[in-house]
Amino acid sequence: MESKKTELATLGGGCFWCLEAVYEQVNGVDKVVSGYSGGSLENPTYEQVCSETTGHAEVVQVTFNTEVISYDKILRIFFAIHDPTTLNRQGYDIGSSYRSVIFHHSEEQKNTSETIMKELDNGGIWDNPIVTEIKPLDVFYVAEGYHQNYYQNNKYQPYCQGIISPKLAKFRKEYLSDLKSGN
Repeated sequence: MESKKTELATLGGGCFWCLEAVYEQVNGVDKVVSGYSGGSLENPTYEQVCSETTGHAEVVQVTFNTEVISYDKILRIFFAIHDPTTLNRQGYDIGSSYRSVIFHHSEEQKNTSETIMKELDNGGIWDNPIVTEIKPLDVFYVAEGYHQNYYQNNKYQPYCQGIISPKLAKFRKEYLSDLKSGN
């Protein structure tokens, strides 16, 4: 029996709850884990990351099947579901922990990230230039348990209703052919 080919993508685009909620619905994505990366403090807590003293960003680590979805497509979804032109900000979430960042796992991912970002930036999609950072992944820290599957577990919480649900609706409309069955 041949094993499937999986790859990791580690992405920060504001609140990790939003990214997690979207990627959980993407066909070919096996697992999405919310966490922290890019800072200097080992094993940070949510409160420490929110204090803006750790250098970490809220990120998701996406495990995906490369025979079903490409890294290229994972990134195109990433750029479609957040504003990559605002430095250290996504909507009402402000601070470096909410920055737009791609932590690449290989030279190939780095090159793909740079190519897509340049293509999108040159495409005039946004009024301002893309400010997404592209950095090698150093270490990924898994966020506390209550952050995992946050949207699925808290659909009626005001943040989920006001911020995540509209983002999911937009994503579903634009990426209908990429949804898992039942979404």
